[in-house]
Amino acid sequence: MSEPLPSWRDPAAPNPIQSEMEALRQKLDLDVPAKRDVSRNLLIATWNIKAFSSLTEKWLADDNDSPKRDYRGLWAITEIISRFDVIALQEIKGDLKALRTMMKTLGPDWQFLMTDVTRGDAGNNERMGFIFDSRRVRLSGLAGELVIPEDGVIGSGALQRQFARTPYAVSFLAGKDTFILTTLHVDFGSDSAGRIPELQGIAEWLYEWAGQANAYGQNFIALGDFNIDRHGDDLWQAFTSTGLTVPAELHGVKRSIFAKDNDPQLKKYYDQVAWFESGGKRQLNLDYVTAGSFDFVPLIYTETDFTKATKQHRLSDHYPLWAEFNCRS
Repeated sequence: MSEPLPSWRDPAAPNPIQSEMEALRQKLDLDVPAKRDVSRNLLIATWNIKAFSSLTEKWLADDNDSPKRDYRGLWAITEIISRFDVIALQEIKGDLKALRTMMKTLGPDWQFLMTDVTRGDAGNNERMGFIFDSRRVRLSGLAGELVIPEDGVIGSGALQRQFARTPYAVSFLAGKDTFILTTLHVDFGSDSAGRIPELQGIAEWLYEWAGQANAYGQNFIALGDFNIDRHGDDLWQAFTSTGLTVPAELHGVKRSIFAKDNDPQLKKYYDQVAWFESGGKRQLNLDYVTAGSFDFVPLIYTETDFTKATKQHRLSDHYPLWAEFNCRS
């Protein structure tokens, strides 16, 4: 008979885990808006959780354990995810042990949808998915992957192949508002120039689809890991070429745990939450409030000598990004 699953917020958890989790909750209270009545606010997030796959069933995985993600790291990830209404996840792998353990921990009110694994070297055996609090949002009927037409042309024809990992779109309903979330993970490739056609292709695809979706009163938001190096570079120009707009509050936040304030080369702009703010039928109808990211690195494994390079395998190398909206009741 297997051991019972340790409780996510178990007061009997060993120290310093109890104090770490309490410090994490207090920081989340400060940095992430509280969930109010769903008719008043909606919290949408995105997070590339590095190689979100299996789990070592210990509070602290040691040097001989594989994977390094343990209960302590997973509980921190779970606490962060619980603060949002719906969150897009990238880098879910073929092995779903960590994900399924997290879903059991969150409880029956939480649900998820995800793709199958993407085959091929570029696909990296990854899935993309959405986790959502069914007390706050519900599915509204659409779920699908975006693929290149048979003639191989999208818009200007910048992308002449299929997406490395096909973008995943799901529609949700909160209050009286329907919104379609489209998430993707752009192929990093061998150089940054190789990412431009995929970014240009998704920008044109989203522009066309957003016009159709918004014609029916549906809001359209793109989010995920776009592997953009820096604000204003050629990758950024391709991403925003059809009018996708990133809120000002996200322009200055760090996406990578390795980013340094004094080194612009490390201010990576990988992850984004974006929508169209103009263009008639493409305009967002949700009332945008604010946005931000969340830095978990100083709060977990505090009594160890773990470096960021070590922590990335237990938590992630990316920070979660979030945006808050108001909905109609």
